[in-house]
Amino acid sequence: MKKILIIQTAFIGDVILATGLIESLHKAYPDAKIDFLLRRGNESLFKEHPFLNKVIVWEKQSGKIKSLLNIIQTLRRDNYDLLINLQRFFSSGLISWFARAQEKRGFDKNPFSFSYHLKLKHEIGKGHETERNFALLKGLDSVSYAKPKLYPTPADFEKTKGFKTKTYVCMAPASVWFTKQLPLAKWVELIKSISEDKKIFLIGAPSDSQLCNEIALLAEHSGVENLCGKLSLTASAALMKDAEMNYVNDSAPLHLASAVNAPVTAFFCSTVPSFGFGPLSDIAIIKQVSHLDCRPCGLHGYRQCPRGDFRCGYKMEV
Repeated sequence: MKKILIIQTAFIGDVILATGLIESLHKAYPDAKIDFLLRRGNESLFKEHPFLNKVIVWEKQSGKIKSLLNIIQTLRRDNYDLLINLQRFFSSGLISWFARAQEKRGFDKNPFSFSYHLKLKHEIGKGHETERNFALLKGLDSVSYAKPKLYPTPADFEKTKGFKTKTYVCMAPASVWFTKQLPLAKWVELIKSISEDKKIFLIGAPSDSQLCNEIALLAEHSGVENLCGKLSLTASAALMKDAEMNYVNDSAPLHLASAVNAPVTAFFCSTVPSFGFGPLSDIAIIKQVSHLDCRPCGLHGYRQCPRGDFRCGYKMEV
């Protein structure tokens, strides 16, 4: 095995959950060149990654078709021994169909799965997503399961060094989906329960800053600091790695914690861990409201609670 391509063009969390494949394939084939195809915005996860040969970036938001055609043209010039497509949708299937590879593997839900040498069912509710991904490596010599792993750079640890002068916790209050996000009042309640002698770092994207400012204002805790938009993804992981605890939603920061084996408490509101996206850290606590007849209400969450009362959030014990 000399050249391997992994395709995962979904969101940040999905890319992180695919990193275990890199670990396992590198261990089994240490001399192989491993390339990774992802969407623009996620490439920073792999800055200075020790086991990747090349990161191929798809401009999915602007110039999507032109970028897609350029990638197809590039992959037609390469000749991979193994191509693994973790995405189940049209564009990634088209890429994998045109790419030159001795063997292609992916999930049967992809419309181009007819071109795969091995295709498997992707069944939500049966195992962890990482296990579903690893099923695509079935039959390869010396390949075994590995947890997701990221490699924050020395610069990431240097950037966060000044925040680690005393015991601290991290909180990532935001989520793209309303019903995946623990309510603001619950984050305030959680912060108020933490001793004033500890630091509390609120982390997230620049767009999360307003929410975190409001949480900090209402919590009135002297140790709260809003770092939204001030840290890269890998720098956030470097900060989380040494935290006493990381509090997250069912969202990308949960998987950041898993990828650096950081202690984590994950709040599952409308979704459930049995979907296969739970934490994988050695120290992992799952909080959820059980015995609600309306839960789960969907796989990805909603912009608003379908019932209008968001009981799975407001009844959460923090």
